[in-house]
Amino acid sequence: MVKVILWSVTMIETLTQALQYEFMQNAIVASLLVSLACGLIGSFIVINRMVFISGGVAHAAYGGIGLGYYFAFNPLWGAFGFSLVMALAMGWVARKYQQRSDTLIGVMWALGMAIGIMLIDLTKGYKADVASYLFGSILTVPRQELWLMAGLDLVIIILLFLLYKEFLAISFDPIYATTRNLPVDILYLTLVAAIALTVVMVMQLVGLIMVIALLSIPAAIAGQYVRDVPQMMAVASGLGIIFCTFGLALSYSFNLSSGATIILVASIAYLISLAFRQWMARSVA
Repeated sequence: MVKVILWSVTMIETLTQALQYEFMQNAIVASLLVSLACGLIGSFIVINRMVFISGGVAHAAYGGIGLGYYFAFNPLWGAFGFSLVMALAMGWVARKYQQRSDTLIGVMWALGMAIGIMLIDLTKGYKADVASYLFGSILTVPRQELWLMAGLDLVIIILLFLLYKEFLAISFDPIYATTRNLPVDILYLTLVAAIALTVVMVMQLVGLIMVIALLSIPAAIAGQYVRDVPQMMAVASGLGIIFCTFGLALSYSFNLSSGATIILVASIAYLISLAFRQWMARSVA
């Protein structure tokens, strides 16, 4: 126990010393901004069981990165546009072809990845930072991209402020929403578009391969303890901040990949929470 306390104090001191550097300050701010978006949108992903669609959007975004490399513009903007188009397509498929949507979404998922890989292969020159889009690079997030993240957070907050009740209606009782003449399909596609924006934000921290974990794990843990959606969003955002900060400290202390370390911390926390909930259920029974 004493060793754990001493180790924790040492890690906090190391992280505190690292905060004097600008790259670490940017990483902490990026963690806060991304955790807020994940808490807000991730809650709706978990409630609507849209993890598969979110994973498809995340991987299909690689097609936009390939477009950026091939046509020599910022791959991040390519990921924004491509993931938005693919998200709307996947959302439409999920609404219209519910029985076969998993297969069609899987095909679009693979198609986006294939387009991205081929375009990057066809691009001449050395592509040094391709791996950062796959595995994340939180320690290299520049200050101007923090403003972009803050703007996306603002867009998500405004969207939820304006359509919160409508999103709740289509999440818990779509039949009731239809009888109230709500545009269910448009609302669903709007929610999927918000997921696409969040995916591109999270991509910079943990990479496209692991983005779905940070979107779903904090909300999934929060859903085990609270049933109220606003509380779920708040708890999920708080957990996201804890996972990102703790993972960042571990990666800095032991020279590990930051994205993978953050996801490892979140995954272990989810498994511990799941075991605790099952133990509590058996104790009550």
